[in-house]
Formats: sequence, structure tokens, C-alpha cells
Amino acid sequence: MTISSRTSDRVTVLTIDRPDRRNALNLDALDELDEAVEAAIAVSRAIVVTGEGGHFCAGADLTELEDVGFTDRLAEVLDRLSQAPITTVAAISGLCMGLGMQLAVGCDLRVVTDDARFAVPVARLGLMVDHWTLERVTRFWGEGAARHMVLTGAVLTADDAWRLGFAQVRGDLDAALELAASAADLAPMTQAGSKLGFDAHGGNHTEVARYEAAFAEAWSSDDLTEGRSAFRERRTPQFQGR
Repeated sequence: MTISSRTSDRVTVLTIDRPDRRNALNLDALDELDEAVEAAIAVSRAIVVTGEGGHFCAGADLTELEDVGFTDRLAEVLDRLSQAPITTVAAISGLCMGLGMQLAVGCDLRVVTDDARFAVPVARLGLMVDHWTLERVTRFWGEGAARHMVLTGAVLTADDAWRLGFAQVRGDLDAALELAASAADLAPMTQAGSKLGFDAHGGNHTEVARYEAAFAEAWSSDDLTEGRSAFRERRTPQFQGR
């Protein structure tokens, strides 16, 4: 198995385990990752994505990349990851390049070690990434840094990621697990609905309507009643997601 999964205290850790390829992913690994994310959503309230052997993900395995069919499958995997109704955290060390960057921007939050390096080296290979990737890289890095990486092949550092707001925490997998656990304790309907809002484009009435429906549902939920009761009683709320 290329993707290992373990769940504890409502947090699932998905680990890419191809250290001989610096965790570059092929088509089979994409299929495994997609299945693992789907399974994690069913049993968890947060997901941490990380890599084995000192690297997050060096990109697509170019020794097996043959045609645009790979990118079509990748888009499906990234769509499931980014639209997961629970909080997702990328725990990044070492190389986070190409497809690795796509996984990182598919997550909600990012924790980086000091040795992390980031790139979107498509211009070095004659490739292009889809518009979703350009949009997410621009949103999370800022347009200047996004253009720098895409157009010049620049490699950015953990200091850059921290300075530009791409990383929310500096630390290792334990720090990522702590961040995920803090999210897992909170109101799941609020988190799922808020994610819809973050990704809704103002001119897309369907996306905005989904957010408005989630907004109304949260305001009439048992979780809101529980949250208010816990606040008055000065105790930790126990949210059930309903």
C-alpha cells in the first residue's frame, strides 16, 4: 500500500509512503489516496496529510506520467480533498513540489518544518496545471509568489511560506496533529458550512445558495443549542454535527 491510514481521537492521518520516489505519486497512488480520503471523511472530524521519509510529496511520478488522463484523475482526487466537509491539514516537510503543492493547497491549513521547500516547476517541464491549481496557489501564497513559482520555476522556503501566510503553523507532524485535534473538537456543521462559504464565488448563485442553506441550518441546529448551553455553564461543548 502506498497510502497508509490511522485514526485516533477523531483525527485520521494519511501518509504517502513512497520514499524511494520522494513520495511522488503515480496513478495507483492517486486511487489509493482518493479511497483513503473518502474513508477518513466517514469516521473523522479532521484529516492530516503527510509524507514518509522526510518529504511531503515531490510531485507526479514522471516515469509513469503518460497523458492528460492522469491530470483528469488528479482533479477528481483534489476535488474530494478540498471539498471534504471536515478540516484538512497538510503536514509538510522536505519537498512539496508540483503535485505536492496541489495537495497542500487542497487542504485547509498547512504546518511546515524548517526544511520544507515549495515549487510549481511546470515551466521547467513544458506542462501546465489546471485553473483550480493556479487559483488556489494564488489565494494561499499571494499572486506575486504564485507568478514567481509558476513563471520562473522558483523554489520557495519555509520562511517564505510563513512570511506570506501560506503556512499557519511552523512545526512537525505532532504540531499538525495538535492543530487537527483542536479543529476536531469544534462544531462540524459550522466548519462544513464555512468551507462552502470560503470556496463560493460571489457571482455563482448556486454556490452562494449552498452557503446560505448551510448558514440557516447551523442557526437552527442542536449544536448551536449545545454551544450556548456550554457557554452559560462554563463547560466544554459536545458537538454532534446535527
